[in-house]
Amino acid sequence: MKIIRKYLLALIVLGSGLTEINAQSFTNPILAGFYPDPSICRAGDDYYIVVSSFAYYPGLPIFHSTDLVNWKQMGAALNRPEQLNLDGAGVSRGLFAPSITHHKGTFYIICTLIDKGGTFVITTTDQKKENWSNPTWLPEISGIDPSIFFDDNDKAYIVYNSDPPDNKTLHDGHRTIRINDFDAVNLKVTSGNKIIVNGGTDMAKKPVWIEAPHLIKKDGWYYLICAEGGTGYNHSEVVFRTRTIDGTFIPFENNPILTQRQLDPNRKNPITTAGHADFVQTPEGKWWAVFLACRPYEGNFFNTGRETFMAPVEWKNDWPIINPYFEEVQYSYPINAKLKKQGEKFNGNYVFRDDFSKKSLNDRYSFLRTVRDKWYETKKGKLILKLQPQTCSDNKNPSFIGFRQPHLKGYAATALNFSPTAENEKAGLLVFQSEQNFYYLCQSIEAGKNVVQLYKGNGAKSKDKIPQLLKSEEIILKNGQNIYFKIEADAATYSFYYATNNNGWKLLKDKVDASFLSTATAGGFVGCFYSMYATSNGKETISTVLYDWFECKSDDDVYITGLSQ
Repeated sequence: MKIIRKYLLALIVLGSGLTEINAQSFTNPILAGFYPDPSICRAGDDYYIVVSSFAYYPGLPIFHSTDLVNWKQMGAALNRPEQLNLDGAGVSRGLFAPSITHHKGTFYIICTLIDKGGTFVITTTDQKKENWSNPTWLPEISGIDPSIFFDDNDKAYIVYNSDPPDNKTLHDGHRTIRINDFDAVNLKVTSGNKIIVNGGTDMAKKPVWIEAPHLIKKDGWYYLICAEGGTGYNHSEVVFRTRTIDGTFIPFENNPILTQRQLDPNRKNPITTAGHADFVQTPEGKWWAVFLACRPYEGNFFNTGRETFMAPVEWKNDWPIINPYFEEVQYSYPINAKLKKQGEKFNGNYVFRDDFSKKSLNDRYSFLRTVRDKWYETKKGKLILKLQPQTCSDNKNPSFIGFRQPHLKGYAATALNFSPTAENEKAGLLVFQSEQNFYYLCQSIEAGKNVVQLYKGNGAKSKDKIPQLLKSEEIILKNGQNIYFKIEADAATYSFYYATNNNGWKLLKDKVDASFLSTATAGGFVGCFYSMYATSNGKETISTVLYDWFECKSDDDVYITGLSQ
């Protein structure tokens, strides 16, 4: 089977104009870790991806590439408090499913802020200045997953997921795709709200959650690509087409054009839940799809969240097919690209290390909810956090600076200097999925003595916000001495370590259940973060903690043993 796959990959390479000798390739996922619901556009030779961020701030991370292989984060579109109010939002609420479009020098992002203002659009004429406009709200768009489409005559439209006709649900998950006319100059919905898809590809099969629509025009056809089947294991991508924008959208008889639900769930290194796609065409005429998918370590358990993958698109009989040569989404595909120098990596096995030598934080970090009062700073190679009363179990903005877990196997580690003054004061390293599903490795004091502690959240169904103490161990620290923390992921387990200056790593607790932080257990739509986190647990304090460095290393088996499945 591997020989057949390698032969097919060689055919793809030769078909792209490359030779096997100088064949280039990229590694999936192209954005590893919690980067879901990708949308992509091209402006000249530049490609841009935006992804969902839910209750994390800044909102809507944006990535740039000139070759579709090497990606660099360009900050986030919503990076000012006046742009984004996430106060009180649950971790899996906030910003759902953005879409990015470029038309005649202007970039548009349209998105939905759940529970707050609904659908909005923001614009910029210069991505690289990271200066997107404040949101313009579009109350006429009552739904989620909106996207903007510009026709050849510059007329603009918004398509989105909405309620069934007359709000009469025929089965669970019954939704519609609607279209509205859009004034892209004045950022106003002008008319429309027409239903173009009712329910999905085949109402006889009671399709669920038709969503994430994108319109594409090619060779005189209007194509509507959508996700269908829900964002779990049955996720898929389907396509419809029509000759006129106001005509009837006919589903492809061979839908879905992408899914992994038919495959053996026990296969090696599975990629699952593929769907929610968007297309881009290169200047050379090649088509690619970005889409979300997951990498479970067993069953339906995954902690890295829904990640961004990419695969080729081929057009057959005027219909698009994603991943045309394989059933399984591949961990690597050949690509004909003018490769640029690699900067920070977002895929494959890599080491990210930050010594906080710059005045501003790396764009890859995220906060929980909108930061209104700055409780952190970088100074002389230190990251300084003020302890706040807020905890990660509250729907507030705690002293939390997170980095997405990008691997099934690997670790996150940090060094910190902290002198707690009371037992409620804690600082350390957190692995976090939701308000009640996390593990916290921290330094504190008990009976006046320095201790290392490991806490566990109480789980999604618990109303108790006070975490469980799993283990506590006394440590001896001299004044001004650092302590080191490491959380090691090994697919279905985490292990927790600490060290002092002249000692090696000491195991605090081994093989703790990682599925407690999986979506299947914790619920929601997000993946895990490793976070530098400090709290005074409801009490005011003047205490601070200094972090010397943060490091995250990926060590996933699939990239060690070979990319081809």
